[in-house]
Amino acid sequence: MKCLYCDCTESKVIDSRSADDDRTIRRRRECVGCGRRFTTYETIEVTPVLVVKNNGTRQAFNAEKVRNGIIKSCEKRPVPMAVIDGMVADISKQVYNSMESEITSKQIGEMVMERLKKVDEVAYVRYASVYRSFKDISSFLAELKDMMKEREGEARRGRAKDAGKEGKNE
Repeated sequence: MKCLYCDCTESKVIDSRSADDDRTIRRRRECVGCGRRFTTYETIEVTPVLVVKNNGTRQAFNAEKVRNGIIKSCEKRPVPMAVIDGMVADISKQVYNSMESEITSKQIGEMVMERLKKVDEVAYVRYASVYRSFKDISSFLAELKDMMKEREGEARRGRAKDAGKEGKNE
């Protein structure tokens, strides 16, 4: 680290502590050449992930946009903010861990819907109605029928699993 005052490249760290919610390390340094003190900040360099929108434009991934969309779909629903924050954190982690420099808005929308479906079906349908841009009531009903079939399949699997347990207990 080059000293601001004498351009010496030798310095020693006097104090080091985390700052900015543990996203930054603040270091107090002392120049070996002139003895003056200065502060440096060390942060992780984040390479931005670009979102490719449906019209072909690109913009930086913004977790706040994801959060706002989820909040809107969960309006007047019994979904705690902690659950919403968890979904946003999970989606953000998945986006950054993909190691891709670009992701489509469609992929992000699918991630949101996958999580909303598990949390609240009404919020899921609200989000899907905007995301999938249902043109008419029949496309909306088709989505609801798919959900009902999936729910019936899960119920059947649950009953079959319970029946298997009862047979073992006898």
